[in-house]
Amino acid sequence: MIVIADDITGAAEIAGIAFAQGQQVRLVCVSGDGSRDHSRLATTDHENRPLDTETTVIATDTRSMTEAEAVAETHRIASAISHEPSAIFKKTDSALRGHVVAELTALMEAAGYQRAVYLPANPSKGRIIYGGTYYINGKPIHETDFSFDPEFPAKTSVLRERFPEAEAKGIVMPDATSLEDISRVVETYNDGHTLFAGAADLFGALIGMGCLAIDFLNRPHPMPINPNNNSTLILCGSTQSKALDLGIPVAPMPLIVYDGEEDISLWDTSAYTTAHSLILTMPFTHRTGKEAAVHLRSMMAQKAKELVALHLPDHLIIEGGATAWATLQALGWTQFEIVSQIAPGVVQMSATIACHTSTSESKRRVLVTLKPGSYPWGSLF
Repeated sequence: MIVIADDITGAAEIAGIAFAQGQQVRLVCVSGDGSRDHSRLATTDHENRPLDTETTVIATDTRSMTEAEAVAETHRIASAISHEPSAIFKKTDSALRGHVVAELTALMEAAGYQRAVYLPANPSKGRIIYGGTYYINGKPIHETDFSFDPEFPAKTSVLRERFPEAEAKGIVMPDATSLEDISRVVETYNDGHTLFAGAADLFGALIGMGCLAIDFLNRPHPMPINPNNNSTLILCGSTQSKALDLGIPVAPMPLIVYDGEEDISLWDTSAYTTAHSLILTMPFTHRTGKEAAVHLRSMMAQKAKELVALHLPDHLIIEGGATAWATLQALGWTQFEIVSQIAPGVVQMSATIACHTSTSESKRRVLVTLKPGSYPWGSLF
């Protein structure tokens, strides 16, 4: 199966689920700037033999693009994989963010699907659709912190109001309040001509993962991280983020940097010099819109790049898909080996990076943990 995800944390989440199912998984980061060779998306091994048990997950970052850019990137990727016999799954945000209708329409046209099922519900995480309304833990999504999202604020919880053109474009948006509901949706629409798009629970149903297995994967696993043992840099890049009390220093983004009045040079992270680890946070929510979102993730990525160069942490933990993409692009880290899924949506990968000194060059592995901004930290620490 080929999965096209609109952000890096969503891509990592799907890769973690496929990995846990015993599949061979590739996570490929694709830039939309036209400089990337999309031909490398072919889902064959080095001897050009199809891998029947392989899942190729393509992270595009289209959620952070303009709608026109997202549509163009979707067309480019669909053209690059058009010769592949694999089914396509479109991973979308479980909090309704992104250029959903535009991207699904473009993918349906390019890949020849007659219709699409859009099911962002994740019942295993308390996210359901009932009567056409989206709820998170019993609360309509527009009454949650997602109403403050800088790019895709939730102003309504009714799917037909959020995506008024979906039905006319051939996009079906069914209800789902349980994992069994999602399995029934798959059974109803899985005719070979339908594009499935949505969240992790839908992907699990599509690859034949039973409800009990999905429940198991969504239980926090006893693999806590202790940032006091190893050098760890934690980036809290989501407006939904809650304060972490881990007994290590916290360096909040200053208001003047947040507002764009000053650059990152005034962001005090000196505590990292004497401590094993550090947490970077964005403690404000009053800026919204595309320009503000780009500025905020850029500031976080620049500061992270600076700190990684200075301290070479053993572990980089990033919350928020847009922040993760900007940071990994700034660091130049593009190839990852999936290690495990250790909590709901929290996936660990390893990156091999070059280390330069005045006399030699070596390579070391850095653990990278990604967490969607809309998911709780759980028992990660």
